Amino acid sequence: MLPNHYNTKQDSFNKKASKKITDIDMVDEQELRRALAKLVPKHEKEQSALLETYKASYWKWHFQLRCGFGLLMYGFGSKRALLEDFASSTLVDAAAVAVNGYLPTINIKHVIYTIADALWKQHSTVEKGNENEPAPSQSLEELVSLITNYKEAHIVYVLVHNIDGPGLRDEETQHLLAKIAASKPVRFLASVDHVNAPLLWDKQMANICFNWWWHHTPTFAAYDIEGTFLPLLLASDGVTKGIRSAALVLQSLTPNAQSVFRTLASHQLTHSEDLGLTQHQLYSLCRERFLVSSELTLRAHLTEFKDHQLVCTRRGLDGQDCLYIPIQTEALSKLLEDLDS
Repeated sequence: MLPNHYNTKQDSFNKKASKKITDIDMVDEQELRRALAKLVPKHEKEQSALLETYKASYWKWHFQLRCGFGLLMYGFGSKRALLEDFASSTLVDAAAVAVNGYLPTINIKHVIYTIADALWKQHSTVEKGNENEPAPSQSLEELVSLITNYKEAHIVYVLVHNIDGPGLRDEETQHLLAKIAASKPVRFLASVDHVNAPLLWDKQMANICFNWWWHHTPTFAAYDIEGTFLPLLLASDGVTKGIRSAALVLQSLTPNAQSVFRTLASHQLTHSEDLGLTQHQLYSLCRERFLVSSELTLRAHLTEFKDHQLVCTRRGLDGQDCLYIPIQTEALSKLLEDLDS
């Protein structure tokens, strides 16, 4: 016979807990962020001293970049301040393009266009009559082709904060970046923080395309800016997260683009039973309000919305594609209030 204390333990294992994780009263996200903002930073002197020690390596990093290597910084702590200081103080011999890879949504076409434009300006100052000026309307393939066809006479530094960020870590984007990094006039300088970041690249991408030279550069600095765009695990789920991410994207768009989005959102709120608006219907509404002059302009706005996942399409009852905003009604109403304020 088993001892009594064993039976008692076995019974306790078989009992189901009456409490659930969903029963926990989570803190409001904004309240939690305010509390985090009040925390007093620690070890600032030690962190500053550590950053000073890295400055002695600036000349070496610069030399490695000029030799054709890509620099990849890893280690605990935000490396944003370190990379920006290195770029502003040492990488002054050529143009530099900064990419915030920690943003949840990034328009990779805009990034590639910016690199191509920087290269064109570098070459056009020397080579008069250079007509290969990049345009935002060009396709991704055309922009990449422009970059890869440039000679190494003038280079451009591409500084990527968190190349392993959520907006860049898909396979297609990494292959595009690797193709650009492999071109002669481009030099990549990037940081990673995710433990599985090396899995983003195969051997050819890491050693030939990016040609990474790894540097262990822990800073132990807080991820103040990078963490702004990440959900807090101890915060309650609600409409705030969806509103914040959508508002961040809309704030970066033109007033006309915001008005087009507001038109579609207002219709969706007042006609909740509809599946959405066709492109022609949205164009008619926007033209009545003098927001767009042609369907080409509207398509440009819609492309930007779709790139940022602000607008999606679904098949209507008549078989036509309908545009709709994939945000809950409560969150959409709050978002419009924030846009109007």
